[in-house]
Amino acid sequence: MINKDVTHPRMRREIKNPRIILLDCTLEYKKGESMTNMEMTKESDMTDALQQEINEVALMCNDILKHKPDIVITEKGVSDLAQHFLLKGNVSVIRRVRKTDNTRIARVSGATIVNRPEEIQETDIGTLCGTFEVKKIGDDYFAFFVDCQNPTACSIILRGASKDVLNEMERNLHDCLAVAKNIYQDPKLVPGGGAVEMEVSARLLEKANKVEGLGQLPYKAVAYALEIIPRTLSANCGADTVRVLTELRAKHSETGGLYFGVDGNTGKIAKMNDINVWEPLSVKKQVFKTAIESACMLLRIDDVVSGIKKKQQQSGRQGGEEEPQETFGDQRDG
Repeated sequence: MINKDVTHPRMRREIKNPRIILLDCTLEYKKGESMTNMEMTKESDMTDALQQEINEVALMCNDILKHKPDIVITEKGVSDLAQHFLLKGNVSVIRRVRKTDNTRIARVSGATIVNRPEEIQETDIGTLCGTFEVKKIGDDYFAFFVDCQNPTACSIILRGASKDVLNEMERNLHDCLAVAKNIYQDPKLVPGGGAVEMEVSARLLEKANKVEGLGQLPYKAVAYALEIIPRTLSANCGADTVRVLTELRAKHSETGGLYFGVDGNTGKIAKMNDINVWEPLSVKKQVFKTAIESACMLLRIDDVVSGIKKKQQQSGRQGGEEEPQETFGDQRDG
């Protein structure tokens, strides 16, 4: 499906088993790329120039019509003269199609995108589309390519009461497709609802208790930072955050408490495998890596800034500079 209509109202808007030609060139007389001057000495020179333009456009259209197509789709413009010749050949034309849409049409129709009309071959024509039709949805016209043989591309139509609703639906759909892509590439799941974060936090706190001195502080810092996910989930549900986190800590400190997380519908803790709440493992791993790398980057920047300040203070003391003492107003005024 593309948001386009045929270029002429007399062209066919519904075709069964169409022969489709895809182009990425213009179907119009090519003007000079730089400044071009024409000297005319006779009255017939202007007529000859116009006739030459007509002949060039007719030649391009004849190169297309000899393959007997039903639909011609191009990424560039189509002149009125080219529309006239193609209409006489009973060909429907769609112009100024985006490159991505043209590629998707090629995938569903079996056609090959051609650079010039004279280079078209029989193998470049798409014949896998079952039906081509143009429909009006709302105030816009949409061209549909349906009933294709073994299609490898598709379109999803979203309907909503307003632009805001449609935008929200589009964002949600994009998130769903991203999740499906991640699952397809790495088919591994982990419990959702903050269960993984609480489990990792509990294990880090256990490790911190076995470390002596200041070495346990990084473990505790990461453990407490991971609790922000279940805390935010419970706050969004309107639940008692302190009580929920306390119950989660108790569950994850026991054996077999891995699957306990926050139920987004009730705000209470539940086993994620019972309510079928899962998250892709690839996304969870990337979240942990990004968070730790960002924290390390901030710590490095803070060390550099602190080092510069210390060096400036040390150089000032070695140079014998004394800090100015505060004085009262009469002394400052002399």
